[in-house]
Amino acid sequence: MASKIFRAVILGPPGSGKGTISKRIAKIFGLKHLSTGDFLRSSARSDPEIGLLTKQYLDKEYLVPDHVTTQLMLGELKKMGEQSWLLDGFPRTLTQTEALNSIYQLDLIIHLNIPFETLKQRLSARWVHPSSGRVYNMVFNPPHAHGIDDITGEILIQRDDDKPEVVASRLRQYKDVTKPVIDLYKTMGILHTFSGTETDKIWPSVYSLMSARIPPLNVEAPVGEN
Repeated sequence: MASKIFRAVILGPPGSGKGTISKRIAKIFGLKHLSTGDFLRSSARSDPEIGLLTKQYLDKEYLVPDHVTTQLMLGELKKMGEQSWLLDGFPRTLTQTEALNSIYQLDLIIHLNIPFETLKQRLSARWVHPSSGRVYNMVFNPPHAHGIDDITGEILIQRDDDKPEVVASRLRQYKDVTKPVIDLYKTMGILHTFSGTETDKIWPSVYSLMSARIPPLNVEAPVGEN
């Protein structure tokens, strides 16, 4: 863990590779990776009160009301105390952003800019393990057995909002909601945008940016799945 507290956010539409890049950053630079979707799912399983708040929204994380998401995420960040972290999936709206900015000073915003057609292809091929949120892509990251989760052996599903007929409107909604967030962080001078169609080709640039700001725990920059 670096001596200086380092706080960052990764922004990108569904299917942009946020999860993969976030895990690499967490491993190499020692930041705590806090994924909104993973946190909400695990909290809903362990806390009945949170479960009641979030159950109806968990399959469509971007529709969770601002006040619910903000309350839960800021509460979790407070518990983490003086720790470096990377937020994935929060903030997603201007309201959430203003709430976060009012408490924490952020060091860096990583923005993944992926072509619309690439996102449509990735999302349409995406299947998930419902209880854990584990994600597979039938093109470049398929399960060992078709339609079966590698770890539990349970059935995978395709979420309604990953089905081809829904993906386009989902991506448009994300763009509309997140544009003010991107614009705000750009004016603050902490937004760095990375464009491309392959996570492994974007990753070296992200690694270089991070390395210039926080010492890596590992010298090598491993390359894994998209």
